[in-house]
Amino acid sequence: MNNSKVAIITGSATGVGAATAILLARRGWNVVINYSRSKTEAEDTAKLCKSNGADFLIIEADVSSDEQSANMVSQTIKRWGRLDALVNNAGTTRFCDYGNLEGLSKKDFLDLYEVNVVGAYQMSKYAAPYLKSVKGCIVNTSSISAISGVGSSIAYAASKGALSTMTLSLAHALAPEVRVNAVCPGFIQGRWTKGFLGDRYETVKKSIEKQTIIGRTSLPEDIAKSIVYLIEDAPTTTGQFLVVDGGQLVNQSKL
Repeated sequence: MNNSKVAIITGSATGVGAATAILLARRGWNVVINYSRSKTEAEDTAKLCKSNGADFLIIEADVSSDEQSANMVSQTIKRWGRLDALVNNAGTTRFCDYGNLEGLSKKDFLDLYEVNVVGAYQMSKYAAPYLKSVKGCIVNTSSISAISGVGSSIAYAASKGALSTMTLSLAHALAPEVRVNAVCPGFIQGRWTKGFLGDRYETVKKSIEKQTIIGRTSLPEDIAKSIVYLIEDAPTTTGQFLVVDGGQLVNQSKL
């Protein structure tokens, strides 16, 4: 056991979660790398964290499971005896054109809410006592869909809207000891988006780049830097949403 700060990053085998774990490792944190399917990728991320001097745990867990969420926190405390930050990054979606109301079922909504909202709540609930003891923080990975209402599907946008509202509620509930904020990314380049968009990936990416005011979309590392900023460099910021979208929302509201 060492005295380094400890962070749990859910959904951290790849993408934003992996980039966040690696960046925190570089800054001297010990990290929990969580996955539900991507074991090989989680191990690769762990190697990169270790190469930066971090201690780590790899935990397979589905955050939609109350029991598995509780176990992830308990394993963390057993290993290091502390928890300083929780990044609720695990998420899922289902692509469906907005005009196709028949394309989404009740189960689709419930599946997305179980991971995107309930999972984040369960992790926060079990982490809260330990975060309070060290005046730690929670960062939720929301989306600009929570603000614009536009995203991969109505169900996804609604779930991220709920996550953002829950960020405000938790900021109230856990104050003054625990800060709770959210990042709201726009389009993120990489495997997660490619997996859902398939052959449409490049077309959608180029279209969104034209909608931004800086002419580019985010890499996972860009979002990770924003998450780590809220963890380490924003001591009086809570209940806030940090939009990281290249100015896409700003451009949509231009004069």
